[in-house]
Amino acid sequence: MKSRQSKLELMAPAGSYAALAAAIRAGADSVYFGVDKLNMRSRAASPFHLGDLRRIARICRWCGVRSYLALNVIVYDDELETVREICDAAKAARVDAIIASDISAIEYARSIGLEVHISVQANISNIAAVRFFARYADVMVLARELTLEQIAAIGTAIRDENITGPSGKLVQIELFAHGALCVAISGKCYMSLGCYNQSANRGACFQNCRRAYRLVDVETGDELEIQNRYIMSPKDLCTLPHLDTLAEAGVSVFKLEGRARTAQYVGTVAKAYRAGLDAVEAGTFDPENFQPVEAGLASVFNRGFWDGGYYCGEKMGEWAASGHSQATHKRVEIGTVSNFFNKIGVVEFTLLQKELLPGCEILVEGPTTGAVQTTADTLRVNGELSDRAIKGDKITIALPKKARRQDKVFLLAPVE
Repeated sequence: MKSRQSKLELMAPAGSYAALAAAIRAGADSVYFGVDKLNMRSRAASPFHLGDLRRIARICRWCGVRSYLALNVIVYDDELETVREICDAAKAARVDAIIASDISAIEYARSIGLEVHISVQANISNIAAVRFFARYADVMVLARELTLEQIAAIGTAIRDENITGPSGKLVQIELFAHGALCVAISGKCYMSLGCYNQSANRGACFQNCRRAYRLVDVETGDELEIQNRYIMSPKDLCTLPHLDTLAEAGVSVFKLEGRARTAQYVGTVAKAYRAGLDAVEAGTFDPENFQPVEAGLASVFNRGFWDGGYYCGEKMGEWAASGHSQATHKRVEIGTVSNFFNKIGVVEFTLLQKELLPGCEILVEGPTTGAVQTTADTLRVNGELSDRAIKGDKITIALPKKARRQDKVFLLAPVE
């Protein structure tokens, strides 16, 4: 399977093999992932390990997708050898690049000929910083707090000054296009460290900013009236309706946040942004056709959407109404794939809980399958057409793509 490389690169998160497969199937040009503890998602439920690098890079090469290893934490002296081991392993596995902000990782990677992308944690906010990092990197993530005008000015200066990276090509601007935002500048937050000795800059954030708080005047005891209880939890960034203006400003790599999210989330978001970027490249982009709700983004994890974020000139984040997901649908695990009949495109599983009716939404996820969603227009129970399935029934339904044994089956139920 080979996917074409786009002029506008879509970079998707991969926190598991299922998410990796979902990203590739949704049309991502590149994926980024971390291994073990030295990455900004070290608390993720299913992190990759150093031994996974060869397999991940091999899958990506076979699919024509670039692979980027996130090595973007603050690094301490006793970890320098580990950083070198990770970079050596990435080079040997033929990972395409590392994403880093600590100069120890950046300099060592460059010394062994491993491509470097500068992480958002470097907070690149001006052309002088671009000139400095150009000695190390061809791709740089700009700070999330920049406006569209500031981004465009940096893009123009790169072209006018012919600022090139180690490859001799013009420096590329990368930008976070979608996903969770931190209340702190470019994610450099110390709240979790101060409260729990668990640093966000080490990938161990406890996200205490996502909670509700009361604000009290310690001198008078008066409680201050706050319009929104979640005053440190921004809504999720969504630039889907603004992809054309971002591309015009010089952005060429559009990065989706979400390495801790499900394969369903990754596939849904990547599919929407793939369609949007394809429309930009074709000259047919219409913002009205790429609204987040219509694109299905509201059905998966979100804290509400901040349209365009700081890029559109807002000075403060739009605060979320809740610290938790506001997805319109919830996932309920209802079974495990026991068989897939390839010739007729039918998946089989035993219903472990709930009941199913024709028309229900079903999701199948697995490390090779990725995330496949379908509407069960018809149900067969023990081989016979049925208008209802209950716990213990062996069910077969049509599935548009191949599933594998041991894949998980979910019911997508509307949130009441």
